[in-house]
Amino acid sequence: MRVALFTRLPMAVAGTLLALNAVGASQGPGRTDWPYWRGPAADGMAVGDAPVTWSDARNVAWATDLPGLGHSSPVVLGDKIFLTTAIPTGAVRTMASTAATDQGPRRRGGFGGGGGQQVEHKFDVLCFDRKTGKILWQRTATTATPHEGGHNTYGSFASNSPVTDGTHVFAFFGSRGMYAYDLNGKLIWSKDFGVQMRMKMQFGEGMAPVIAGNRLILVFDHEGESFIAVLDKATGKEIWRIARDERSNWAAPLVVPFQGRTQVVVAATSRVRSYDLEDGRLIWECSGLGANTIPQPVRMDDMVFVMSGYQNPRLMAIKLGREGNLTGTDAVVWTQTRGNSYTPSPVIHDNKLYVLTDNGTISCYNARTGEPYYQQVRLPKAYSFKSSPVGAAGKLYLASENDDVIVLKMGEKYEVLATNTMIDQTFIATPAIAGGEIFLRSKTRLYCIRGA
Repeated sequence: MRVALFTRLPMAVAGTLLALNAVGASQGPGRTDWPYWRGPAADGMAVGDAPVTWSDARNVAWATDLPGLGHSSPVVLGDKIFLTTAIPTGAVRTMASTAATDQGPRRRGGFGGGGGQQVEHKFDVLCFDRKTGKILWQRTATTATPHEGGHNTYGSFASNSPVTDGTHVFAFFGSRGMYAYDLNGKLIWSKDFGVQMRMKMQFGEGMAPVIAGNRLILVFDHEGESFIAVLDKATGKEIWRIARDERSNWAAPLVVPFQGRTQVVVAATSRVRSYDLEDGRLIWECSGLGANTIPQPVRMDDMVFVMSGYQNPRLMAIKLGREGNLTGTDAVVWTQTRGNSYTPSPVIHDNKLYVLTDNGTISCYNARTGEPYYQQVRLPKAYSFKSSPVGAAGKLYLASENDDVIVLKMGEKYEVLATNTMIDQTFIATPAIAGGEIFLRSKTRLYCIRGA
């Protein structure tokens, strides 16, 4: 019955949905859930509609204060919402410095320290009632003192978004390990990788785990020994691990079923690489992105789109079906160096690729050719963004750091439909859209936006 639903969806959407859920499984997230931080098809798009206008006083079904601090995005399954947070215990520990020698001097006031005095935290997983916002259960995965600090504005020790397969919820705390719970909060398994990640300039950790059928994919790219690991999601047993010649990277992998084989595409500074999900064999690789890769790749039919927006920014459209080193070949269909995102991941829908920059410009490209329908259009006022855009029913939602969530009309022309103000709220986490509702996580609250 579930496979029949996929046949009515575009190939790219159906393929990714099959990857996120076990093929033929009787359970799993439905089409109107939001099981992953980039949505049910990992393209930023929801199934169904969502409200256009709201404010603090209108169309807010509930708002719940959140303990601790986390920038992970909420995921939605049926009548439950899951997210993670890190709560200081008040205990202070003296930590040895783990900073890489080539990370350069710390910028005053910009980044947390490595070593010295660090505060112990509880790393918690929370489950909320979708109808009321009430906390149904809260579990402490582990209590630990982080070995590194983080960015004072954008960092948190709970930035890795959880993921659910419809039976379990998986919470990844990076250096603090991986934890699998059932939907009632019972710990099923946990795994400590014995890694203390050293991130560039101590920006912090924050790469989401990815589900592919019965497997769980984790990437540890940092200033130490980087690797990608694939686990059995039922037991946490490691199936394979491949060393990676990469440094600090925040771009979550993308699962790409194509021509009878499932690929795992990972964007990174040195090279974009595609691995065979079955055994980790390298299928293809392509250089060209700049430093500090953060946006997750997206896929449309036989193309994947990868992007970097820091030093040497570049957006590349890469054609699937090739093997080996694709650098400099016609497999790179088109590139773009202007208006690329540093942090937000793109949205792809209806042959259009939407790119939001951190400083508040928006571009829309023909995904096949790279021709811009519009490019680097400035939003109605000065905004900053770290949250990724999401879409629903022809509307694009942009959650800013500056109180507002802007709603644009999707299409070839730039058009603002609404500006929704939530006073004194900063949005770093990406919104979730499920069943006609929007779930917004600010630094302090979780909101449910529900139409009249």
